[in-house]
Amino acid sequence: MKIVRRIGASPRERGSLSGDTCPDIFELSDGNFAVIGTEATATLDAELPADAARADYERIVIVSRETLIRAKADIPDA
Repeated sequence: MKIVRRIGASPRERGSLSGDTCPDIFELSDGNFAVIGTEATATLDAELPADAARADYERIVIVSRETLIRAKADIPDA
């Protein structure tokens, strides 16, 4: 599995002064997506709705609204 491309604008394009450590979204060679975000499992786990669950190996990650909105145009429909 490899990163194929960035989805959306780079951190620098979104206004990060260093461009080094910001939320990011990548498309992977297997068609899945990888997300860099702020780890928030401990904070949000108890807030999950009754019909949602996560496995022990999964984490809840926050991605800024701007990151996701700027990525929308690059996310394939299918």
